[in-house]
Order: sequence, then C-alpha cells, then structure tokens
Amino acid sequence: MFEFSQYLGFLLFLTILTIGFWLMFFLVGFVSYWITGASWEMIKEKRAKKREEQSI
Repeated sequence: MFEFSQYLGFLLFLTILTIGFWLMFFLVGFVSYWITGASWEMIKEKRAKKREEQSI
C-alpha cells in the first residue's frame, strides 16, 4: 500500500498539474482576446486612414 509521503507527492503532482492546466486555459483565452482586439483596432485605423485620404 502507499505510504503517507507517496500520497503527499501524488497530491502535490495533481495540484501542480491542475494549476498548470488552469493557467494555460486562462493564458490561451487572454492571448486570443488580446490578438483579436489588436487586430480589430488595426483594421479600424486602416479604415479611418482610407476615409481620411478619400475625403481630402
């Protein structure tokens, strides 16, 4: 059967694995949100620049 130290090691492994999973999940969501927002702002700036050039 398992000893107490092995049980603590297993719990530590599960804790680190879970923290890593949720951190990766958060970072993927945040980075995709950041890239989408930056792309949308760049598109809006290009459209505004085109409108400005056409109105002059």
